[in-house]
Amino acid sequence: MKVSIFGAGYVGLSFAACLAEAGHEVLCADADLARIEGLQRGLMPLHEPDLEALLAAGLAAGTLQFTADERTACLHGDVLFIVVNTPADAEGRVDLRHVMAVAAGIGRHRDREAVVVCKSTAPVGTADQVEAVLSGELSQRGARLRIAVAANPEFLREGSAVRDCRRPDRVVIGSENPWAVDLLARLYEPFIEDPKQMLVMDRRSAELTKYAANAMLATRISFMNEMARLAEHAGADIEMVRRGIGADRRIGPDFLQAGAGYGGSCLAKDVRALRYAADRDGHALRILSAVEATNHEQKSRLFDLMTHHFEGRIAGKTIAVWGLAFKPDTDDMRDAPSLVLLGRLWAAGARVQVYDPAAMPNARGLIGERDDVRWCDTAQEALQGADVLALVTEWAEFRRPDFAGIAKALRTPAIFDGRNVYDAAEVESVGIAYYGIGRGRSSLLH
Repeated sequence: MKVSIFGAGYVGLSFAACLAEAGHEVLCADADLARIEGLQRGLMPLHEPDLEALLAAGLAAGTLQFTADERTACLHGDVLFIVVNTPADAEGRVDLRHVMAVAAGIGRHRDREAVVVCKSTAPVGTADQVEAVLSGELSQRGARLRIAVAANPEFLREGSAVRDCRRPDRVVIGSENPWAVDLLARLYEPFIEDPKQMLVMDRRSAELTKYAANAMLATRISFMNEMARLAEHAGADIEMVRRGIGADRRIGPDFLQAGAGYGGSCLAKDVRALRYAADRDGHALRILSAVEATNHEQKSRLFDLMTHHFEGRIAGKTIAVWGLAFKPDTDDMRDAPSLVLLGRLWAAGARVQVYDPAAMPNARGLIGERDDVRWCDTAQEALQGADVLALVTEWAEFRRPDFAGIAKALRTPAIFDGRNVYDAAEVESVGIAYYGIGRGRSSLLH
């Protein structure tokens, strides 16, 4: 099947590469000419595991191509996916200009029937707006074409987008048009192991499903972070609590890790957008307001632990920071908890020595050159001359470090574990004070 994909971000690019691997003829379009030219040469614009090899395979087989020409992309596919960016401001208002620009372009250039699919995360009713824009453009030029508009939200996770695309938990198709549903079902057939994974519903329900899913995940995270604070006051260990409640089949173990707060391009943005839309319609979502507030506070938790450890005397200290990206296996710095920690440390007069396996260029672009930051090439370099270590992103290379070596490298050995990766007893056995999230103060200092 011929497929056009508008948008070469991590979702659009991963989706395009996986469809090409399945044998579809995929043309991926983006307005960023430099990005397209790089992709045509096989150059990756972002960090996503397994995607570079998949991109190379698609280019070599000729099943994956790239263009910056709108008209070419509009004429190519039988199915046209809109997967462009939909940023939201601080209040939650979603900017749909890119989505509507693609819809208008399809309306101007399309010369035969098609299914247009809204895959970008967008407020309820966006597919209706896309349909209106398309109809307006077609009417303006007197074209009478069968074009169906469907909603097909994405559920790919950064850091595992290729795996999620190849083996999705579910595929949600929002359409009441049998022709569109049948076409999308055939497109997704290579990825579906059980017909029950294909969920067909109306467009507005499909659009709300995406927001509701991310709101639920954010709620679980913030709930556990609130329980982590309670655990510290109660003398309990949140990791033990997590195992206890995660074993309940009604709850399950996923998204129950206490930590330094969530970030990235999805959860924070989508929670804001859903809350804003509900407020605008007079339906306040009080739970989500609490979720946002908890997450905002949680991003300062590591700094609070350091303040406690140093008895408020942080000025002049040097903090080694492992991990800058909002999660491992990505270079995405959007809403990253590390940015809050760094800002608080600098405001308190501390210096930082930072290392991340993939996000250093993006972080450096955001932060710029400062006298109070040292950009390190290795995790070990970040430790040299530092007073303490903060683990912010749980990359695989940080999971089993040489604790004895860390104890020797740090001037006043202490680890602030923002993801509860380490065993406190193992860390303390070599003379390093340990602080986790919801796990209490190090026994070395009692």
